[in-house]
Amino acid sequence: MTTSVTNPTPLPGYVAPEPIPAGVKDVPGLLRWETTPREEAMAVAAQMTKDSFTYDEVYGRFVTVHQYIDAPPQAVYDYLTDVRNLNEYTYSTRDFAPTDVPGVYQGRDVLLDDNTKIFMRIDGDPNALTVDMRCAWDQGEELWMNYLHRIVPAEIVLNRPGSVVIWTNCRHPYYDENPHPELATTPDRPWVGDMWPLFYAGHQAEIDNLKKILEHRHGSGAPA
Repeated sequence: MTTSVTNPTPLPGYVAPEPIPAGVKDVPGLLRWETTPREEAMAVAAQMTKDSFTYDEVYGRFVTVHQYIDAPPQAVYDYLTDVRNLNEYTYSTRDFAPTDVPGVYQGRDVLLDDNTKIFMRIDGDPNALTVDMRCAWDQGEELWMNYLHRIVPAEIVLNRPGSVVIWTNCRHPYYDENPHPELATTPDRPWVGDMWPLFYAGHQAEIDNLKKILEHRHGSGAPA
């Protein structure tokens, strides 16, 4: 049995751009088919590919974790945008309460001691299915820690029901130097940036918690 496939037809009047568009002619170092032969491009790719990479090579500036969750995208979005749910799936952020600044909550991060304050605002876009968590230790004026979430309908990317969650954190300069050491709970308290070498493991554990909770409530029971 054969299946008939109908492809879209290009509209008349389309004019292809120049092989090397004017806007990039003077940009050095681009790897493009028109200027780099296939064999040379493959050699460059091989040089960039190793059997193993150091943690800093992979996660030095950005930490991204991702997970398939057998739950509807809207359910994942609703869960992530509710600040109360941080009590459930994160390892250490607790007790978020509203403050006198609209949209900003104060809670505790018990990662390194029992009394560190954490301030949080959640910015969500229900149409794009993005959830950005802006937060900071010790003070709420500059929410410089950003946890960026993208929820993708798994039907689109994996051809199955559910959601793919992509979660990224960027290494803001404040991770390397506390901008307000005078606000620490104690002078000898470690700084959140000291934990950067463990960010992948910590965030993976939390996104795994997210998966377990949402699949317990919404999942179909299909294998992950």
